Amino acid sequence: MVMSSGTEPRKVTINDVARSAGVSRQTVSRALNDKGEIGGSTKQRVLDAARELGYRPSRFARGLVRQDTTTIGLVIPDLLNPFFTEVAAAALEAARARGWHVVVYDTADRADEELGTLEVVASQVDAVVGYFSCSEDELELFTRGVPVVLIGREHHSARFSSIRIDGEEGVHAAIAHLVAAGHRRVGMLDHDGRAEPSIRREWFTKAAAACGIDAGRVVGADQSADGGGAALRTLLTTHPDVTAVLTFNDIIAIGVLREARRLGRSVPGELAVIGFDGLQLGALVEPPLSSVALDTRKLGALAIDQVARLLTGTDPLGADELVVRAELRLGGSA
Repeated sequence: MVMSSGTEPRKVTINDVARSAGVSRQTVSRALNDKGEIGGSTKQRVLDAARELGYRPSRFARGLVRQDTTTIGLVIPDLLNPFFTEVAAAALEAARARGWHVVVYDTADRADEELGTLEVVASQVDAVVGYFSCSEDELELFTRGVPVVLIGREHHSARFSSIRIDGEEGVHAAIAHLVAAGHRRVGMLDHDGRAEPSIRREWFTKAAAACGIDAGRVVGADQSADGGGAALRTLLTTHPDVTAVLTFNDIIAIGVLREARRLGRSVPGELAVIGFDGLQLGALVEPPLSSVALDTRKLGALAIDQVARLLTGTDPLGADELVVRAELRLGGSA
């Protein structure tokens, strides 16, 4: 075992063996899998290092991941949320086109699960891409030299890259649309699982100020349809004058549509609803959901393309090219 920064021993990884033997992780893989592409002395050095460190390859590394192909770890907060499923599908399609293998991890939107996932995935793959709430210091610690592409947040480490999501203009267009339709009392259902207001709430606040309306009608919502329904009830209790609502995401918005129907409020007649994400599912509800929509196919494809650039040392895309901008897509709910 290798000692971690705390008091508990950390599981030895393939990267630890590579450092000890002075070779690449791919060479360690070849030696441990008895491939013929390396010299006998190098192979013995790797085996000696693995034995001294107490490294034991997992069943996953030995069997499920081929050693002769690029393998990407895709980390998703919640595969039950269709937005993340759409992004994952797009990334899988882009990776498949390159002949790459992708392993998907679901962290259940929990910080402890995320760190545990990172510790496992970093020793199994050539690069990591996904959504992370942990700090860059933690990412550096747990990924140990593996290239990382972050989705939906900025990066500072030169070893990382990021795909930024810009919804400011889309949210402004949504609020402007509501105000033009006569709504002056617009509420928002924000993400309730964060200590600070979300960036989407900041966009809402700026858009409301630009359109001359109050941005104080905000309630937190659990990231689910049931959470959207419960948050709408709270919003209408605390702000009964609300006639329109913007939600943090489409799943919350779909819950709002269901709850509005249960409460006997017509949509969009008595309550206009606009989500955020642009899920394909939004076209299947009644009325079809209006949304500040993202191009999930572009998001997944950009992430995989940037992984390729990090792995090959190709010049990275510029900051302006690594942005997916959301646009207002009107359905029947607003």
